[in-house]
Amino acid sequence: MKLVFLDKKTIGDDVDFSEFDTLGEVTSYDFSIPEEIPERVRDADVIIVNMVPVNAYTVRTAAKLKLVCVAATGTDNLDKEYLSGRGIAWRNVAGYSSDSVAQHTLAMLLYLMEHLRYYDDYVRSGQYIGDYMFTHMSKGFHRIAGRTWGIIGLGAIGRRVAEIARAFGAEIIYCSVSGAPEQDGYLQVPLETLLCESDIISVHVPLNTHTVGLIDAEEFRLMKSDAVFLNLSRGAVVVEKALADALNTGEIAAAGLDVIQEEPMSAFSPLLDVADKNKLLITPHIGWASVETRMDLLRIVAGQIRSFFALG
Repeated sequence: MKLVFLDKKTIGDDVDFSEFDTLGEVTSYDFSIPEEIPERVRDADVIIVNMVPVNAYTVRTAAKLKLVCVAATGTDNLDKEYLSGRGIAWRNVAGYSSDSVAQHTLAMLLYLMEHLRYYDDYVRSGQYIGDYMFTHMSKGFHRIAGRTWGIIGLGAIGRRVAEIARAFGAEIIYCSVSGAPEQDGYLQVPLETLLCESDIISVHVPLNTHTVGLIDAEEFRLMKSDAVFLNLSRGAVVVEKALADALNTGEIAAAGLDVIQEEPMSAFSPLLDVADKNKLLITPHIGWASVETRMDLLRIVAGQIRSFFALG
């Protein structure tokens, strides 16, 4: 059996891939552009991808292809109708990154709420040396305890975030964009209510027809002027021009994004137009990527291949 990694580099160099060698002959490519893929998958029984597109153009030559493994949760890159028509199975990995993304959500919130960039720069610049007061309080911040934390999307990640938020003493409300029934232990409210009442808003939804452009100018207008907004779902859930405008006009206090519409970032991104850079924290889609999470991911993918081919 031949296994082909088409964008292995996206999983990292600091994790162990050796389990795949026990499954068959492994060929790995750090990255693959669509034009390169047809030749690279010609003899593959299994291809393992993260972000590369799998469709009638890219895998048309893969006569032996039986299984496509997505080393991620999202499957936007798969043409599922085409794969079904050819009898090619696919697998993705759900739920593997909940702890990591929830941890990153909290990290982004604390960085923004407590103005950690400002205070770190204040000390590093030497201004604290010989200052007249032991506590420098130029940037006030609030406790999480007693604040209302609104969670958009209470799936596996959203629930983990809710548990952490509750441990910090926050009041939790949530909304389900898909219209799922209310979950025990949490108050479900309409999106408009959540936006109006929340001090902290975090988004943890899949990208689909319900969520593309979900947070636009009108949604930002509903938010509190001191609200902190966090998106750890998919970039296209948020209209980035509207977010930039909301930050520039003071409609919201701050925003943290681990995902943006174009990744890597475009030189023409409207997010670059935010005047006060301290109001916006962007991390390069790393919320899922703790070492332990990536190791778990590889173990799950290898297990899926073993199970599909009944390798014992």
